Amino acid sequence: MINTVFKKDLFKDKVVLVTGGGTGIGLRITREFCQLGAKGIIASRNADKLSQGLKVLTDEGTEAIALECNIRDEESVKNCVKSAIAAFGKIDILVNNGGGQFPSPAEFINRKGWHAVIETNLTGTFFLTQEVFNQSMNSNGGSVINITMDNRNGFPMLAHSAAARAGVQNLTLSLANEWGKYGVRVNSISPGTIESSGLDTYAPEFQEYVRGYGKNNQHYRLGTEAEVASAVVFLSSPGASFITGLNMAVDGGQSIYTPLMPPIENDKNERFDD
Repeated sequence: MINTVFKKDLFKDKVVLVTGGGTGIGLRITREFCQLGAKGIIASRNADKLSQGLKVLTDEGTEAIALECNIRDEESVKNCVKSAIAAFGKIDILVNNGGGQFPSPAEFINRKGWHAVIETNLTGTFFLTQEVFNQSMNSNGGSVINITMDNRNGFPMLAHSAAARAGVQNLTLSLANEWGKYGVRVNSISPGTIESSGLDTYAPEFQEYVRGYGKNNQHYRLGTEAEVASAVVFLSSPGASFITGLNMAVDGGQSIYTPLMPPIENDKNERFDD
């Protein structure tokens, strides 16, 4: 089981759909929702990761299903949402965690690579959210959480992803404005540098760069998957019922980092983890 600061059964009778839910942050988010009483749906285009993630969820005694979904494919998105509603009747919470990118100097990103990242992170996020709204949330209300990135100063080596995630942050504001009348809240979370299994997909030298950069915050450490999951759970909870259109930084102060006050190595800021 996992550590949580929230009360048991907080999400009883709720249904949550998490993209990129087979591993890493997405799986950790789903586990917490399910432990708090929700029915979980993990979606990914990677069948092996889905199978592994579903085993974790079922071994913990929670009610969950796994659905293959390529968020870049319109029919796949429609079928995923349709199958989710067929299984559980509705979708109360959507966490758009699925995405992907590859590190590259901007001058070497070709058109195919650019479009792949934009379609995955921005276009896919929009059309999945639209489908969930049209099939469920327009009549039942709900909460949408978009996982983006700390891109306040751009993101060198990930220009395509930074552009897409900035689009998602603005999309969050637009949807929060349009869909409030339907009882739908839309927020986003910008994680700082998180110690996640997702780092393993990059080359060792890029992992080293990210881990070093990750200490550019006043806690002088990387964040945990649990700390991101807690923020997602809070924003989806009744305690956040008057919050919409927010982009929450979960970054230990990375977004306010300044050379005028450089981080100092310390052991005073405890981690929240499993």
